[in-house]
Amino acid sequence: MRSAVFHEPGPASDVLEFAERGLPLAGAGEVRVRIVLSAVNPTDTGTRAGRGVPDGVGPPRVPNQDGAGVVDALGEGVTDFEAGDRVWVWDAGYGRADGTAQEYVVLPRRQVVRMYDNVPFEVGADLGIPALTAHRCLTLAGGGPARLAPGALTGRTVLVAGGAGAVGNAAIQLAKWAGATVLTTVSSKAKAALAAAAGADAVINYREEDVAARIRELSPTGPHLIVEVNTENIGLDLEVIAPGGHIAIYVGGKLSVPSFPAMLKNATLAFVLTYTTTPAEKDDAVAAVAEAVNAGAFRVGEEHGLPIIRFPFDQVAEAHEAVEKNVVGKVVIDVSSLR
Repeated sequence: MRSAVFHEPGPASDVLEFAERGLPLAGAGEVRVRIVLSAVNPTDTGTRAGRGVPDGVGPPRVPNQDGAGVVDALGEGVTDFEAGDRVWVWDAGYGRADGTAQEYVVLPRRQVVRMYDNVPFEVGADLGIPALTAHRCLTLAGGGPARLAPGALTGRTVLVAGGAGAVGNAAIQLAKWAGATVLTTVSSKAKAALAAAAGADAVINYREEDVAARIRELSPTGPHLIVEVNTENIGLDLEVIAPGGHIAIYVGGKLSVPSFPAMLKNATLAFVLTYTTTPAEKDDAVAAVAEAVNAGAFRVGEEHGLPIIRFPFDQVAEAHEAVEKNVVGKVVIDVSSLR
């Protein structure tokens, strides 16, 4: 089979190359998946560049955590799949050398998730890192739901910072599916259109509007949950958050917290990395995201707020570079021609 591999960390065009490798066998409790689309996330480019999440695995490595495809072979003890079933996978390259930028990947049964036949592979490829991160951000509040479902966030207001990004898009769609009122911030009119297409109830362009004033106008109590993409927003978050509210930060960066405003609000601040959530938290996220997808509540494409940016398999390096240049949309790689 054909695989994209890097033998040392570095720039995409310098270190990514292709290799022919033997077809991996599915062992007991494992599933072999033929990858149709491999997705690229910022964490994937970070690992390839040598600044990713430490997982104890060094090069050579096949990049990319997320993907979608079809079941190709079943290991001993796996009885709830059949060859040809459409699936999405998560954390494929975390703690192991083989990610999804190859024609086949073997994973534990737990990391292979069925999706209905009418769900596009583009949706499945977007789910792992973005949707599971968004789910954890939306469920970490004390007294809140551990697993999202219709009605689980009814009566709550959620503020999503960066609603045109992949995690922001997922947070908007999942929060709306769960019944929340969703506000979001963006940096341009084009991104505002995307966030609105994702289903946000109100979109605030922070380059043109007074964000705090607009939030107070839209939500007298303030948001109960804030999904935050920029640590520099902490002052604004504490200004607008509802008393007893929760702020979830899912990106790295330095953070200086004005403690008295946080104390006045009795606010909590949490940090989210989907790789290292507990097994129970991950299982809840996977189950909820799968339910939302199969119910038609999670969609992708520009008409749903997340343009799909496609690259042929030969252009894995270019796909990584597009993510590093902060292209707006979800970058996916066509690994095989199955549709």
